[in-house]
Amino acid sequence: MLKRLALVALLGVSALARPISHQDLFDFQWIGEVRVSPGGQQAVFVKTVVDAKRTGYETSLWIMDLPRGKPRPLTYGTKDRAPSFSPDGSKLAFVRNGALALMPLDGGEAQLISDLPRPVSAPFWSPDGRQLAFLCDAVEEDNRPKKDGYVSDVNVVTRAHYRVNGGGDLNFKRHRHVWVQGLTRTRATALTRGSFDVSDPQFAPDGSLFFACDPRAEGYYEPNYSEIHHLKDGTDSLVAKLPLSIQGLKLSPDGKQLAFHAEQARPIRSYSQPDLWVMASAGSAPKNLTADYDFDMGSGVAGDNSAPAGGGGSGIVWRNGELLDVVARSGRAILVAVSSDSGVVRELTHGDQAVQGFDYQGGQFVVKISNPVLLNELYSLDGQALTHFNDLGKFGLTQPEEIHYRSFDGRTVQAWVQWPPQRKPGQKLPLILNIHGGPHAAYGFVFDHEFQALAARGFAVLYPNPRGSTSYGQEFGNLIQHRYPGDDYKDLMAGVDFLLARGDVDPDRLGVTGGSGGGLLTNWTVSHSQRFKAAVSQRDIADWASWWYTADMTLFEPSWFKNAPFENPAEFAERSPITYVKDIQTPMLFILGDADTRTPPETGGEQLFRALKYLHRVAVMVRFPRESHDLSRSGEPWHRVERLDHISNWFDRWLLGGLHPEYDVE
Repeated sequence: MLKRLALVALLGVSALARPISHQDLFDFQWIGEVRVSPGGQQAVFVKTVVDAKRTGYETSLWIMDLPRGKPRPLTYGTKDRAPSFSPDGSKLAFVRNGALALMPLDGGEAQLISDLPRPVSAPFWSPDGRQLAFLCDAVEEDNRPKKDGYVSDVNVVTRAHYRVNGGGDLNFKRHRHVWVQGLTRTRATALTRGSFDVSDPQFAPDGSLFFACDPRAEGYYEPNYSEIHHLKDGTDSLVAKLPLSIQGLKLSPDGKQLAFHAEQARPIRSYSQPDLWVMASAGSAPKNLTADYDFDMGSGVAGDNSAPAGGGGSGIVWRNGELLDVVARSGRAILVAVSSDSGVVRELTHGDQAVQGFDYQGGQFVVKISNPVLLNELYSLDGQALTHFNDLGKFGLTQPEEIHYRSFDGRTVQAWVQWPPQRKPGQKLPLILNIHGGPHAAYGFVFDHEFQALAARGFAVLYPNPRGSTSYGQEFGNLIQHRYPGDDYKDLMAGVDFLLARGDVDPDRLGVTGGSGGGLLTNWTVSHSQRFKAAVSQRDIADWASWWYTADMTLFEPSWFKNAPFENPAEFAERSPITYVKDIQTPMLFILGDADTRTPPETGGEQLFRALKYLHRVAVMVRFPRESHDLSRSGEPWHRVERLDHISNWFDRWLLGGLHPEYDVE
């Protein structure tokens, strides 16, 4: 079994180690998507590195022989990803710079075999290995000559959901469909058509095709809904209409069953826990296998160093009457096997760590693991390391302290404290409370560069999972419905009080930060407490009403709020930090991405910055061009480093007395 890893880090900090720095991010190497060959003899994975200019990322494919082979480069492209083995394991299809590529594994170069004018994704093979299928949103108009060479860039918007963070405005004329072609540079043809996007397509043993979709143009008016279709001999048959939003559809090897993740549509909640479901592929009522297993199936815990490019997640895998899956449980991510008949769950990995991806074929497991002192590496199921790309031992990283404390109503909250590596006994340290976003997400036993870097600069970092966090069951996650922010803020303050009561931290040197929902709670904290001497609010929300009208996600169901802002303005105002801006005395730094449509800057930091300046309070705004809501996780490498610089510099100024004239008004 996979036990706790990186034990050397538990033995103390080496005298030869140096503190981890912000710019060490440039040398990190990440592992993305992992695929094991059909016979289990080899594994191919995506390796991601920072490019030479440090403004983006490069991805290439690596291969290793199993069970203990040494990994070696397979391709030398800079944008290679999405590997897919042929049924006999002799060839590999993948995506190179948005085009379909094919490579023999017994020697020979990769060849581009697609000529569509739009990028392709997710290649997969026909059962006989003679054809390749993939997803693409090409349309017939792409091949038509343009009059006078002009292509209109005007977007006619007819739907409330019209843009997506990191992807820009949606084009309602384009839909992601399944295309198929031969193994040479032949013309691809579309297998599916319609005004909807196909998800999770896969061939059955007889060569027919299963896929999922939501054909509704405006699904945000109704609870979750999905359809499963079966395309055979040119006929599209509807297998099921489900009152569920299904993800990760996976056909069993014999083609008789379908498994997927889904959340219950009713009752409408702020947080609905994902479960693992199964049904007959011929059509039947789906069965919830994990209804009595109160944890998040197909989920994980949040860190800032999953692969920024090249994928990395994993889906459901069928194995001998069981379904292999990853579950988030109490701040950990665990590989489990679930009986497809009884729903009995067996945990296959153990320890304080996070499974960030896996694959299984031919009796061989390859599991991607991270923990607070391990960025991400591949392991066998028995704990043998298969890769060692990141030497984090040279930084003298230490494991965080796991704590549990009681909140105001007696509920137990799990949290962690990342202490400085050279902490001295009895020393009272400056503390930074770091609040996760979501709000339905969870911190846990996973590597987080930000926490380690702040600790290396002398700060203690407290990162709790207050109510509303995932990995603790349905009831705990939904406690904040129609009351966010609120009691979750009390959970956070209880954690600070816990450390103060122990005498570990300095009450006169407290800071607070967080991103997204954590940015909202940072704003809420300093507008409801004067105890913090500095705050960094990142990609935040200040005014719920403004956010409701402009964000890239719609809240037309009574999940977070009971109705719309114009129907109940008092509720939105009561839960908006901007309402309490006069009470903010804490020096505030706002970190915003100019291309962020999940929490648009004008609904968050921009509002508070302007209001605080009007009130003659200390406020600084740092704008990152081109960056979306994912700045901290997959933004341009230099921007990620600069973001860390500003966070630590702001706290250095206000908690440690450092000099940072860049924040002074000239």
